[in-house]
Amino acid sequence: MRTVYLDHSATTPVAPEVIDAMTAAFRDVPGNASSVHAYGRRAKTLLEESRESLAGALGVSHEEVFFTSGGTESDNSALRGVLAATMEDGKDHLIVSVVEHHAVLAAAERLEGQGVRVTVLPVDADGLVSADSIRAAFSSRTALVSVMHANNEVGTVQPIGEIARIAHDHGAAFHTDAVQSFGKLPFDLREVSADLVSLTAHKLYGPKGIGAMVVRKGTPYRAQVVGGAQEMNRRAGTENVPLAAGFAKAVSIASVQRMADATAQEALRERLLALIRRSYPNILVNGHPTTRLHHILSVSFPWDDYAIDGEALIAGMDLRGVAVTSGSACTSGTLQASHVLMAMGRDERTARATVRFSLGRSTTEDDIDYAAEALQEVVRMAKGRGAR
Repeated sequence: MRTVYLDHSATTPVAPEVIDAMTAAFRDVPGNASSVHAYGRRAKTLLEESRESLAGALGVSHEEVFFTSGGTESDNSALRGVLAATMEDGKDHLIVSVVEHHAVLAAAERLEGQGVRVTVLPVDADGLVSADSIRAAFSSRTALVSVMHANNEVGTVQPIGEIARIAHDHGAAFHTDAVQSFGKLPFDLREVSADLVSLTAHKLYGPKGIGAMVVRKGTPYRAQVVGGAQEMNRRAGTENVPLAAGFAKAVSIASVQRMADATAQEALRERLLALIRRSYPNILVNGHPTTRLHHILSVSFPWDDYAIDGEALIAGMDLRGVAVTSGSACTSGTLQASHVLMAMGRDERTARATVRFSLGRSTTEDDIDYAAEALQEVVRMAKGRGAR
């Protein structure tokens, strides 16, 4: 059976050059980067070279970047680290958007249980947060605003430059989760004045298990992983030098290929959408029509038109070798309606009948055509099943 991987927003295959960089580090640099002997110094050199590479791509100094285990840790650390540093001074208010990744929303919920005041901002039908809602949410106690750069489910890109300016005008710090956008969109912190940024490697053809966090100079922050002086006292634990080298290599490749990737994937995305619309003119396309990531296509089948069971939709694509997702969480084997789609106004049954295609560097026109044909077969079998 033919297989087609169209779930690059969940994770990307590791690039061959990244594997080579990590293999060389595993083989040739066995030391602990905190050790003072020659083996340790060699590991420290590679670690700092990797940090410099990330910092250069982001437009920040190397002292403002530290490595984490991934985007979830970075998101958690951003929220918890800032509030831990500001609550004693009466800054105990956090603002987040309703469409954030669960790594942000769950951390906000945990903080709320510890006495932090949390405001969750709504979005419009395209998934955008309005500047007016942000301004209205501020108080003299607001410490941090957290709004993601680009949504992982529907691809909507938020105006983070404007949001950062509003936060700073009110004396608050600004955090953005750039896990899905970094390496795909222009992202220069000399132009976007975010104070904290969450990143991960495995969304841009790097390894799983390593991420990074930017904390700009002067930003209130208290380390959340303690027990050692690593990462400039901001994240204790032995540094994973080979994965850091792989992350840096993935970023360097992305900086060269970003425009070509965007052009190719945008064309393939439009081809896929045209094929789907040809068969299903009433399909709903989720996310902003223009301000969006180029590689994500999220479509919902309206319940009133199709009455499709969401689980049958995703399972049917998998049985035909096409890896996609609904863009929603799977808990205990039960497909749940996406919190993002529900916040954008989709009804629960339509939200469940959603497919998110996310394309990558290896995606071809043949892959797109095969996926569209597979979707036709699956919908033909699943249509009306949800109404039974």
